[in-house]
Amino acid sequence: MSMQRALGVARVAFAMLTFTAAGVQLDRGLQRDGFSVVNFLSFFTIESNLFAAMVLLVTGFVALRRGSIERYALWRGAATAYMVTTGITYTLLLRGLEAELQTAIPWVNTVLHYVFPVVMLLDWLLDPPRGRVETRQAVWWLVFPLAYAIYSLVRGPVVDWYPYPFIDPRQHGYPTVLVTCVLLAVAIGLIAYLLAWYTRTRRALAI
Repeated sequence: MSMQRALGVARVAFAMLTFTAAGVQLDRGLQRDGFSVVNFLSFFTIESNLFAAMVLLVTGFVALRRGSIERYALWRGAATAYMVTTGITYTLLLRGLEAELQTAIPWVNTVLHYVFPVVMLLDWLLDPPRGRVETRQAVWWLVFPLAYAIYSLVRGPVVDWYPYPFIDPRQHGYPTVLVTCVLLAVAIGLIAYLLAWYTRTRRALAI
């Protein structure tokens, strides 16, 4: 089996695993009274996992058909940045809050918060885009996290619910939430920069 085909199979397999994990958790939630599908889909973890799984699924099928995935480089970078952010944020700030995060099924939590972030990072490191990803391009990867933060803070007072405690002004006040959002933005920006920098470094070494 060629490397391209092996990567294609792995991408499709891990994408389907992630879709299954999210689906199982959603099905478990639907069995509870008062469960909100909108709230479930409003977690950055769920959104980033679903987005990354879709990107991995598409690139997996393209690889299996021996096509080029270069056109998806920026989508891959965005998905990787979001998943690395998800893994780090969960590990540092949210571990132990699985019930509140609606990932209380142990294997689902492991897939969404540990396995898939590592898979996405390895996919980028082992098979980076052949072309350079410039920093100015990677900056666009910050648009979704920024939009997510605005969405969460605007929707929160309306429905009296926030997806994560560190962006809940009822607990910490808006100044603290603002500082937290800025720090997270800096962290995501650094992750995006490093992912883009890696493509330029690998290219330079290859030359």
